[in-house]
Amino acid sequence: MRTNIELDDALIAEAMRITGLTTKRATVEEALKRLVRQDRHREALETMRGIGWEGDLDAMRTDWTDDDSR
Repeated sequence: MRTNIELDDALIAEAMRITGLTTKRATVEEALKRLVRQDRHREALETMRGIGWEGDLDAMRTDWTDDDSR
């Protein structure tokens, strides 16, 4: 999709420096990919919230130290 946008020159230059990309187009695409990936990670974490973990770490540690064959 072709879109014309005005970009903050200093901001795009900093983003290009950080990413090592050499074109504005590639930099904007990378920024959008990172934004989407970040949101997907946030959604995944929200989905896992409250799942919890049940176990006894002290027992696991004891089992580990009692068995030197591992």
